[in-house]
Amino acid sequence: MVWSETALEELGGRRALITGGASGLGYETAAVLARRGARVLIADRNIEGGVEALRRLRAANPGADISFKALDLADLAQIRAFAADLVEAGQPLDILVNNAGITPPLARRTTADGFELKFGINYLGHFALTGLLLPLLLHAKRPRVVTVSSIAHRQGHIHFDDLQLERHYDPQRAYNQTKLACLLFALELQRRCDAAHLNLMSIAAHPGVARTSLPASRKGQKRQRFTDYLVDIILPLTMTLLGQSAERGARPIIHAAAAAGVVGGGFYGPDGFGEMKGDPAPAKASAEAKDPAVGSRLWAASVALTGVDYGELDQARLADAAPR
Repeated sequence: MVWSETALEELGGRRALITGGASGLGYETAAVLARRGARVLIADRNIEGGVEALRRLRAANPGADISFKALDLADLAQIRAFAADLVEAGQPLDILVNNAGITPPLARRTTADGFELKFGINYLGHFALTGLLLPLLLHAKRPRVVTVSSIAHRQGHIHFDDLQLERHYDPQRAYNQTKLACLLFALELQRRCDAAHLNLMSIAAHPGVARTSLPASRKGQKRQRFTDYLVDIILPLTMTLLGQSAERGARPIIHAAAAAGVVGGGFYGPDGFGEMKGDPAPAKASAEAKDPAVGSRLWAASVALTGVDYGELDQARLADAAPR
């Protein structure tokens, strides 16, 4: 398909929340949704960057309803407080874009709650946030939850015996697992919405190879293994030769959030060679990503780790899976 921003739905009056909205893919997504008339809230742990992003977005979109709120997905207490504030305000949430994520650090680190940092921020933080915002999503007429994965999910595996990668930690292995987890979550959320007969659409998207600040974020970190040096060489070359801008990389995410014809449980990415760049199109998910048993097992583990359950969605899924 030939992508066009003008072909997106008109979003006047609809409310959108984008995590990691201070820069990169999140910023580009926020800009387009605002231009289509959405009331946009960007959330980011980088307060200074968020304030500057808000200034730029408002300058580029005079009259648009855009706001910023600090959120650190590495802290469950802060996620709960953030969500509680929004739920108390009571405004329906039409679009939630679970975009925030990190690839560094090269050494293993943990969140405030003891989760491996990438798994905690990229996946568990969004699992908790979505569940806590579910009341607002279900008050919207046609809610969508878009969760950002990656083509790297195909090299990922969910290490149920070591979800926090406390043994044999490798930064790329950790990242691949989180992006597989994001895709599993998006597909499992749709199964649970279907079982509960809810009209919420859960959709996954990936940006292909997008030129963001990722290579720069690795600077100053201690290289601990040969592969760290190898990635230093390969990553900038891949982004330069095979990648696309953040603006174009955000298009599958925007498509999932606002295009007509998008289906719940869908997965969208670039349509070019290897899904590295191009216009939005259905993407290929790995066999593990599509396995309902893996999705259900990861969901149960995520509820246990975060303490966030999805109420009627969980009960409906259990009933749907029961023998007849």
